[in-house]
Amino acid sequence: MRRAEQVTFGGSDLDRSAAERRDSDGLAAALAGGAGVIALWQGKPLVAGDPAEGPCRLVRLPAGHPVLSAATEAPIFLGRIEGAAVFAQDISGWVPPEPVDEAQIAAFLDPTVQRHPAAPDGSAFRELRGIMTRLDARDAELAATARALWNWHRSHGYCAKCGAPSEVAEAGWQRLCPACGAHHFPRTDPVVIMLVTRGDRVLLGRSPGWPDGMFSLLAGFVEPGETIEAAVRREVFEETAVRVGQVDYLAGQPWPFPASLMIGCHGAALSDEITVDPNELEAARWVTRAELLTVFAGKHPEIRPARRGAIAHFLLEHWLADRLD
Repeated sequence: MRRAEQVTFGGSDLDRSAAERRDSDGLAAALAGGAGVIALWQGKPLVAGDPAEGPCRLVRLPAGHPVLSAATEAPIFLGRIEGAAVFAQDISGWVPPEPVDEAQIAAFLDPTVQRHPAAPDGSAFRELRGIMTRLDARDAELAATARALWNWHRSHGYCAKCGAPSEVAEAGWQRLCPACGAHHFPRTDPVVIMLVTRGDRVLLGRSPGWPDGMFSLLAGFVEPGETIEAAVRREVFEETAVRVGQVDYLAGQPWPFPASLMIGCHGAALSDEITVDPNELEAARWVTRAELLTVFAGKHPEIRPARRGAIAHFLLEHWLADRLD
């Protein structure tokens, strides 16, 4: 698919400069020399701009900025942009001056905004899902990388081999166990997401707990010992009893919610009848191309489209425009 890297989080000119991760002296010098640091609070990046009004951009702070004073770990080295080093640092220990609604923070899409009194004017911590289409490709890749690493460190503080507390290493790209010497690396979970079609119809489903009316493409984790093609066929059959034949890769999308790689595929359905597994889906249905046009126009009485910025929206949009080449 020639347009594959146009998907949100699809990549930019970030040089991940992996060899530098072991150069602690060089990275310290880069920080002291004014390298930019992206602040994260509960996984939400500090950004300038209001997504309701226009584009947003990641705020880059100098090391030692007052906003970063609540950090308990060293900055993570994300890479270099046009030669300039970029880091991310977690300040989740900071307590916002306004009350925090924990239920909204944990919601499917956190609508809350937190403003640090020491942050630059016009900046705030915002949920990445809500701003991902308002960031340029460079900031989107940096934000996705930073959030995915934050999620990993938050959930992997103990050695999986012996259970002892592990320590951050390699500028945030490893955790080492001082007790048994085990090395642990950031985890990315492969997920297949399927544009399953039969003639001029596409198969859509909705999971329990999604916003009212929201339908999307079927998706599921790849299991150990399984190919991508087999995962597509298995997941679709398990969730809907629809059988799939030919499977082709279309596009991939890093999805840091919490740490997935979405593998977008096109599957040709061999059967029509749907039997929903209630443990997996709340509903599933075939939708014609003409009907999907009304969904994207916001005029369908029952269906809301997949979220803009998600690979499901990207694939459906390109299927509608007959641009899956």
